[in-house]
Amino acid sequence: MKVILSRKGFDSAAGGIPSPILPDGTLLSMPIPLDNANTYDELFVGEKSYMQILKELKPSFQKSNCHLDPDIRKDCCVRADNWVAAFGQAGAALTHLENQGVGEGDLFLYFGWFRKTEYTPDGKLQFVKGAPDVHVIFGYLQIGKILKGADQMKAVAWHPHVGYGDSLNAIFVASDRVLDLDKPGYGVFSYDERLVLTKPGEQRSRWLLPQCLQGKNLSYHSAKNIRDGYFQSAMRGQEFVVDADADILSWVKSLIIE
Repeated sequence: MKVILSRKGFDSAAGGIPSPILPDGTLLSMPIPLDNANTYDELFVGEKSYMQILKELKPSFQKSNCHLDPDIRKDCCVRADNWVAAFGQAGAALTHLENQGVGEGDLFLYFGWFRKTEYTPDGKLQFVKGAPDVHVIFGYLQIGKILKGADQMKAVAWHPHVGYGDSLNAIFVASDRVLDLDKPGYGVFSYDERLVLTKPGEQRSRWLLPQCLQGKNLSYHSAKNIRDGYFQSAMRGQEFVVDADADILSWVKSLIIE
């Protein structure tokens, strides 16, 4: 079995600000701006739309459409009765997953750029002054099946990867259950220090890997990424794949159970 650390959500080029860690601990990964089916106005967390949150955090934000992928937060918008959690990948990134042998039963752990937020006296969100920029694991999806081609993708007609012109295109649909746990095959996390990859006091790409990943072969990385006191995560590449042993699976389960 393989575990894939998958970088998603806003970054310095797409969105330009961190995704917010809301005051209640919600890790709200912001889908990147893209002329796609969804709009930030139709996505909600509680009573606030994603657009309202973005305007509070970055008043100059101008984009309206977004790429809702991975789609693992069921209650963010109105859903079709046959909705299932899914994640799409295409082009060179999909080729990398295929070259690594990623298939049914393997598990994505999604991480992204986050910063803590707080409410102002008038109820608006703002980033906490001095709060660090960190890479945080915010959700997961275990692969139940992989859809390729127009005929197969009809089953998830709402997904933004349906109709991609790139012949290298696939949609990973979540399994019914994750691992051997009585939990759905997808989900999102609330903030916990154990989910933070960034080493305290360091730039967000400098990680303190959990013990179970230290010394393991993580794709896009080599021994050169092991520095004095931290692990330098790759600047390139969306997915980092590792063969999961018993210790890695135990770590993944501990994140999901809690």
